[in-house]
Amino acid sequence: MIVVDTHTWLWWCDAPKRLSKRARTELERATSIGVSTMSCWELTMLERRNRLRFDRGSASWIRQALAGDRTVLLPVTVDVAIRAGALQAHIPDPADGLIYATAVEHATTLVSRDSHLKEHDPERVIW
Repeated sequence: MIVVDTHTWLWWCDAPKRLSKRARTELERATSIGVSTMSCWELTMLERRNRLRFDRGSASWIRQALAGDRTVLLPVTVDVAIRAGALQAHIPDPADGLIYATAVEHATTLVSRDSHLKEHDPERVIW
């Protein structure tokens, strides 16, 4: 399994050409794609703030995207929340911290183009 950042999940589902070649390769080869519940919240907030527009609304888009064969919804557990809180100085965006901490808790790779995450953990974060 690999974990995807919110933008990676969105592009994987709706605009795969926006992904890097390495990101596409890793997504194609992964047995499962982990999506943090935080990404569901983030997409809903982006739509609410008019930064994203979904043709069927964020709730329907999220439910349909989560129904993919290899997609696994990963909850924000207590351990994920504690780990993300401890990283606040290195990863100030709470959503990014929770998604990164989800990948760490599952001992897997995070696919993200976020440069802050890549700088923090260049071995785990790929793009």
